[in-house]
Amino acid sequence: MKELDGPQSPRLALLIDLVYQIHRNIFLCSPNGAIAMTIIPFWFIPSHGDGRWLGSDEGSRPTDFGYLSQVAVAADRLGFHGVLLPTGRTCEDSWVLASALAPLTRALKFLVAVRPGVTSPLFAARQAATLDRISGGRLLINVVTGGDAREMRADGVLLDHAARYEQTDEFLQIWRRLMAGEMVDHAGPYLTAERAELLFHPVQSDGPPLYLGGSSDPAIAVTARHIDWYLTWGEPVAAVREKVARVRDAAAREGREVRFGIRMHVIVRETEEAAWAEADRLISRISDDTIALVQQAQSHSESTGQRRMQALHGGRRDRLVIAPNLWAGIGLVRGGAGTALVGSAQNVAQRMTEYAEAGIETFVLSGYPHLEEAYRVAELLFPLLPIATRETAGAVAPQPGRAGEASVHHTARYRDVATGPS
Repeated sequence: MKELDGPQSPRLALLIDLVYQIHRNIFLCSPNGAIAMTIIPFWFIPSHGDGRWLGSDEGSRPTDFGYLSQVAVAADRLGFHGVLLPTGRTCEDSWVLASALAPLTRALKFLVAVRPGVTSPLFAARQAATLDRISGGRLLINVVTGGDAREMRADGVLLDHAARYEQTDEFLQIWRRLMAGEMVDHAGPYLTAERAELLFHPVQSDGPPLYLGGSSDPAIAVTARHIDWYLTWGEPVAAVREKVARVRDAAAREGREVRFGIRMHVIVRETEEAAWAEADRLISRISDDTIALVQQAQSHSESTGQRRMQALHGGRRDRLVIAPNLWAGIGLVRGGAGTALVGSAQNVAQRMTEYAEAGIETFVLSGYPHLEEAYRVAELLFPLLPIATRETAGAVAPQPGRAGEASVHHTARYRDVATGPS
């Protein structure tokens, strides 16, 4: 063992490097700078459609419930912790879909959108409490303020970007009080509530965790005051690290801590060559005219995050590799998350470790087509990553509600209101 004693020993250097790599890949940075040991993988339910090529009807798959349930059941069985259900006019309704998928799955959590301004705080809270109860505490809330003014106007929301975040802030003030069991009287610039109360409480204490993605200053301010998990799209690690720092600082000024996730696609194969060949194949049916049309449409978005996504590639095919193993080809024709990690399992796992070191815990992943790629990600990546142990759904039984036509609570509190089931 004497050869290990000297500072110049090659074996000692190798041992130190090995220990460093073990700690680097297993003990990842947590939001407060302490030690965390796990990555939380999510998958995606393609309720807007799926297929083998982007920008082409060839090989497309309809968004019928049978197929979407296959994706959800596969994600559940493979060990993904949850799934994101997208929202918007091009998607199936995420609340109805999550309610239908919940009984088919065992431990899978559902990240479902609440849209302030489209619905009232109490109505949304009742929906959330019911879905949380029937799923055994598997609901997560994605707070979506909306970045496309035209889509928001179609939903009856006529506010500009800044005002929508002011409304979201007010919405979440009421939401938090309802989830805490309060009866809420509120009169604000955007919302009003009189004697609003949640009678059937969610399984999860203080309500389902709140997620929000947004790169603008108003989005970060709302996150700092109300949100549990901040989501970013897949920008280069340095940009994500800077964003994490901004959100942490803002939350600290509010006396709070926020955890972090990232939303991105993934193309993982046994080799680098096979992965990049698949990336090329995925966009091989897209014409330059289609790219120009989509980029023009996206330019009208009020979303700061969408503008950041577009700036990564500028609508050009020769600017798609924007960082090691980070590819922006999907963003040529897809709004929202437009980047993918592309590469061998070892290299993609290494890139994910780098994001984790920047503060990311949850990775909301997807790939085309979503059923087959869920298997590839789980089979190739999971063995290389410190995947968190999933919680068991239904560990806490829902408490009975206080409503009921003959209940003491009902008659005492609502004797002056003609209320009841209809």
